[in-house]
Amino acid sequence: MSEAIIASWRENAGKVYLPEELDAREPLVREILELKKQKNAIILGHNYMTPDVYYGISDFVGDSLALARHSLDAEADIILFNGVHFMAETAKILNPRRKVLIADLKAGCSLADSMTGEDVRALRKQYPGVPIVSYINCTADVKTEVDVICTSANAVKIVESLPSDTVLVVPDGYLAGNIQKHTQKKIIPWPGKCMVHELYTEFDVAMARKSFPNAKIIAHPECKDTVTAKVDFTGSTSQMGKYIRESKSQEVLLMTECSMGDNLRAEFPEVAFISSCQTCPHMKKITLEKVRDALKFEQFEITLSDDTIRRARASLDRMLAV
Repeated sequence: MSEAIIASWRENAGKVYLPEELDAREPLVREILELKKQKNAIILGHNYMTPDVYYGISDFVGDSLALARHSLDAEADIILFNGVHFMAETAKILNPRRKVLIADLKAGCSLADSMTGEDVRALRKQYPGVPIVSYINCTADVKTEVDVICTSANAVKIVESLPSDTVLVVPDGYLAGNIQKHTQKKIIPWPGKCMVHELYTEFDVAMARKSFPNAKIIAHPECKDTVTAKVDFTGSTSQMGKYIRESKSQEVLLMTECSMGDNLRAEFPEVAFISSCQTCPHMKKITLEKVRDALKFEQFEITLSDDTIRRARASLDRMLAV
């Protein structure tokens, strides 16, 4: 076991936790690192994981698109996805012959739960011939029915790649509204929402401007377009980091899930991150204890039928080809 990994974990997570909190967690981190070796497993860590889970034990970290790509390149018998259920499903779709685990099967997503495959089939009948783009934050059931998947990072690019003047964008209505501002195509939304990002309002932006006039305000495109219209930058979690780096911002206020700011503090120690966040209760179900148990007992495996994997893979492959 590399002591360098432990040292790096303590340094990065130490931006958020007290030394005694790190002391309490360190035995679990060491146990997880050892289990990874024994099981020939890799761990994928989403940006919304808490710093103690995000750092040290994760082989790859990032947004859903980056992790989807990394899962394809994985040389491991087991993939443990530290994120929410639809993300682990995506890893299984891309790696049907590997065992894919999640630390808590109840780590769901309000947005993914807002739509079913039956809903997509109903849209097909209502809008015959109109292509359907689904945000990757959807269930495997929905992925089997749509034409192509997108992420918040590539959504506009995916929409623009389609040979149609009208496009259905599901399930996130706010993302659809933000896409509409960047395309001449007619976007038809589905009224799904993220329970975290829908809480931000234009009043929050106004108060932030008043209280922190020098801060760059960054919002996720799952926020309302009335919010994104008033901030300095709107982008995916990976694009947020790129913007902070290129803008050389000294003060940053993020309108996204809390742990994103916590994890960026380690990457940008010179930046003052102003807390203005909402917490995703689903993401926070993933803890070091649950990660250890998932690996130890190889529990909470993601299982999908061969037909579901085949059909859902087609929509993901179309995204990855763009």
